[in-house]
Amino acid sequence: MPRAGHRTGRRAVVVAAAGAAALAAPRLARPQGGPIRIGEINSYTAQPAFLQPYRNAWMLAQEQINAAGGIDGRLIETVFRDDAGRPEDAVRMAGELVGEERVALLAGGFFSNVGLAVSEFADQRRRLYVASEPLTDALVWSRGNRYTFRLRPSTYMQCAMLVEEAAKLPAKRWAVVAPNYEYGQSAARWFKELLGRARPDAQFVAEQFPALGRIDAGATVQALAAANPDAIFNVTFGADLTNFVRQAATRALFERRRVVSLLTGEPEYLLPMLDEAPEDWIVTGYPHDQLETPAHAAFRDAYRRRWNDHPRLGSVVGYDTVRAVAAMLRRANGTGTDAMVAAMRGLKFDGVFGEVEFRAIDHQSTMGAFVGRTVLRDGRGAMADWRYADGRDHLPPDEVVRQLRPQA
Repeated sequence: MPRAGHRTGRRAVVVAAAGAAALAAPRLARPQGGPIRIGEINSYTAQPAFLQPYRNAWMLAQEQINAAGGIDGRLIETVFRDDAGRPEDAVRMAGELVGEERVALLAGGFFSNVGLAVSEFADQRRRLYVASEPLTDALVWSRGNRYTFRLRPSTYMQCAMLVEEAAKLPAKRWAVVAPNYEYGQSAARWFKELLGRARPDAQFVAEQFPALGRIDAGATVQALAAANPDAIFNVTFGADLTNFVRQAATRALFERRRVVSLLTGEPEYLLPMLDEAPEDWIVTGYPHDQLETPAHAAFRDAYRRRWNDHPRLGSVVGYDTVRAVAAMLRRANGTGTDAMVAAMRGLKFDGVFGEVEFRAIDHQSTMGAFVGRTVLRDGRGAMADWRYADGRDHLPPDEVVRQLRPQA
């Protein structure tokens, strides 16, 4: 993935507790101990479209918690690190955060391979890791461990949501295009397996796995067209998605073919395409401008006041990660790792989309996603005919989880 030239310095620390305390001085309880420090590691310079809104909402949630008195009078501080999408850098930074910055826990992660590397570090060093975004199922199943918990709905969950709609299509011949790393491979595997169960007549006639951030969109489109599929399952995102859509439109790949696409309905990826955004794709995403539940409206309005911008899906993930950590800390009544891990198991908290629970059996949260189709409105992509798919309804039963996660 192309990266910006700037990288956050290795000892860069962002501490918002003092500012939040000053803003809320009339209401803030006197701290009863030192601040609780969270070590947050993410691929900020590699994925700014998702992670800048994520960080903005993280700070908003932290400021709100501190303004309300923190955790039993203790403020929250966050020490941010930028791994630039490199697993080896993320592991090194995790060591610095634990050893030098003395953080109580680790959080964050965007790319699946980076999240798996931090998870392995957490297991070896016996430190809690609350993974925000990495979507690979290995994080909580085949390579899951006692210390790692994940917020976002996984590739399995989102593929299960999409298969419900894909199975209704008349298409029999399918093609797949996905980035060639853990997330893309996991998504392709689960979509093929789940669609095969729902539609035994489905055939997969082509697969393309371009390198992440280096898609040869013309060649990819040509290979897919040569297979003459009835429908396409797309897993590309960001700049790769934009390039793929442009080349496919030039070569009429989508004419008379349905596309089912992971993440494309998220504002981070849909809005930048402007009037080039594809229409009538079945997608997972976030209808940020249409969702009017009380919890979402309160979050959206607070985000707009703080940042003079609308939230993205990354904003929801950042905000809910902090709220989950805060709920865990209140339940744990301390920052000992064993107490925090125990508090995370079965933890429930009120998220932007509704109540979320971190399942004790596999440490996966029940956060859901929105499923709908893409349309053009006022020259930009949007979601239509959407519904909220609760994560609880798209996870395998416990007996299957025990096979996928041997230590469950």
